[in-house]
Amino acid sequence: MPTRLCSIVLGFALACCQAAIAAAPVTLDSLLDEMTDRAALARFPDPAYTCKQASSYDRASKGPDQPGWFANGDQSQYIREETNNGRTEWVMMDAEGPGAIVRWWVTSGRYKGTIRIYLDGAAEPTIEARVDKLIGGDELVGPPLSEARANGRNLYLPIPYAKRCKVTFDRNFNKTRKADDLLYYQINYRTYAPGTVAETFTMAVFDAAKQKIAALQQKLLVPASVVPENTTVERRSATIKPGRALEMEIEKPAALCQLSVRLDAKDLTQALRSTVLILEFDDRSTVWCPVSDFFGSGVGVNPFTGWYRKVDLDGTMTCWWVMPFEEECEITLKNLGQQEVEATVSATACPWTWDDRSMYFHTTWRQQRNIETAKNGEKAFDWNYLTAQGRGVFVGDTLTLLNRVSGWWGEGDEKIYVDGETFPSHFGTGTEDYYGYAWCTPEFFQSPFHSQPRAEGPRNFGNVTNTRVRLLDGIPFEKSFKFDMEVWHWVATTVDYAVTAYWYGQPDAKATVGPMPEEAVQPVKYDTEVSIPGFKVLRRPPGSIELQNMRVFGRFKWHGDDHLWWRGAKPGDRLELGLDVEEQGPYSIGLRMTKAPDYAIVQFLVDGKKVGEPVDFYNPSVDLADPVVLSPLDLTKGRHTLTIEVVGANDKATKDYMVGIDQIHLNPIK
Repeated sequence: MPTRLCSIVLGFALACCQAAIAAAPVTLDSLLDEMTDRAALARFPDPAYTCKQASSYDRASKGPDQPGWFANGDQSQYIREETNNGRTEWVMMDAEGPGAIVRWWVTSGRYKGTIRIYLDGAAEPTIEARVDKLIGGDELVGPPLSEARANGRNLYLPIPYAKRCKVTFDRNFNKTRKADDLLYYQINYRTYAPGTVAETFTMAVFDAAKQKIAALQQKLLVPASVVPENTTVERRSATIKPGRALEMEIEKPAALCQLSVRLDAKDLTQALRSTVLILEFDDRSTVWCPVSDFFGSGVGVNPFTGWYRKVDLDGTMTCWWVMPFEEECEITLKNLGQQEVEATVSATACPWTWDDRSMYFHTTWRQQRNIETAKNGEKAFDWNYLTAQGRGVFVGDTLTLLNRVSGWWGEGDEKIYVDGETFPSHFGTGTEDYYGYAWCTPEFFQSPFHSQPRAEGPRNFGNVTNTRVRLLDGIPFEKSFKFDMEVWHWVATTVDYAVTAYWYGQPDAKATVGPMPEEAVQPVKYDTEVSIPGFKVLRRPPGSIELQNMRVFGRFKWHGDDHLWWRGAKPGDRLELGLDVEEQGPYSIGLRMTKAPDYAIVQFLVDGKKVGEPVDFYNPSVDLADPVVLSPLDLTKGRHTLTIEVVGANDKATKDYMVGIDQIHLNPIK
């Protein structure tokens, strides 16, 4: 080898070695710190790592061009069987280090087996616990790092290791066919670049970190509690006419570290889809997304709280993604719809020093309507969430879906390919498993990392929102990234998919899908939302009317955990409900209503005649109101009309004139 070439090679090797030495060691403490350091995601990782997933996906899936690609036997699939200390165990994961487990998800009909975690080739497990105690239980930590959500069990406590990590389970349903032995699982783990120093997890290290873990748990539940210093805030409000926009500009090296948007319109649900958020950083347009999809709400206003996003009951939507720029940032709300929209934007900028690891924040939105499905997944296919070129990190997504039948829509698995992989390094076990729940559970849930803010029902019918953010389980890519989700339905029907993908990219990174204005202006379908059993909305009132999930305000307090929500009204507006009487006679109508700080005073009418005095539904907090009884009523057989008229608001109330109806009962008087 020529002397000069030898010197260059040696110099490069020394530089790489010095970089590895200079990087701080990976420890339990450092990973815990990273979980609440939102700015860390906006710089390409150092030390570098890959993120992969071990799961129980059906091993009949060999390749997209081979039979079995959409096989669905995702239970109790393992890498191999082995004997440890006289026990038969099945290996769930076996990875060379340095690395760290960063996320678990499991479910089962019953939880009987034991998980064992062997680190650095040790013959004895460092962690040994019953599966439901370790994941979703309190064996190591409690919520929110470890909790059960809608029949799915999750654990986000990082477990670093220096050389190797092997995870086993001591039961196998596919061997015994016993329900006690069933297990579905996903394990996300990092593998760091060679030379990275990692401190292996021990119980002594864990015990020393308990105080830090307790503080982390509290922070994760209050996302606004972590605010950078030396911030500046810009606010702007405007009426946006159709085809027009509200615009803001920030001219200085900085990063957006909080962004809030609130919209109001006669048809708010439609406005939230047809008004798009556009963000441009240094003349690069990297975000184009309908407002409610961007903030994880999906169709309409669906309150929830996560670590990166929050939707309030009053419609204020906030995110805490850190979005850096070198010179300037332009924020635009563009009204693509046919109605005027009242908009308020608040943007908080924090200091940022741009360097060669800094990345721009991207959001890619894609919608496809009327996707045909078939019975038992016979027409299953891979639907693309995101395809991107360049260097970056994938950090989460929101799925907004319309299901036109009550059958289960989400049997499909995620398949994620990084840097040209021909077989996905993330192969899942079901769409709801990817989002942290299980068994097609149609209920509201929220956590810092994954939520189901909307699930209309009955069963899995109607509009659904699933959302997930990635912290330690973010997926870096050097050249390319592709995320497909199987569309796998149990029933022959049509579904609508709209997906928002969140990712960071260095300046040359691009997605293959651009803005879709023709999709954002499509009518949002929510006809299924405007009914209470036995009572039909006769005509859409002024404003918007929809089902709102109320579980966040009290589990099982509202019937079915939701109520019929009428908003955007003003005094004089009326909501008309049709009720059918089978036999003539005396009746009473009993109503369970919601009271809240921004709720109206209403007058009830039956067949156009006032019944009783106006009722004030103001309350300092959100709760069920005292029952309202309309009686006596002499009703003939046939259709009658119950009208709710907004007549005003309490002096103490926010003048939004909202109305919430939980239940209505027509009762014969005997």
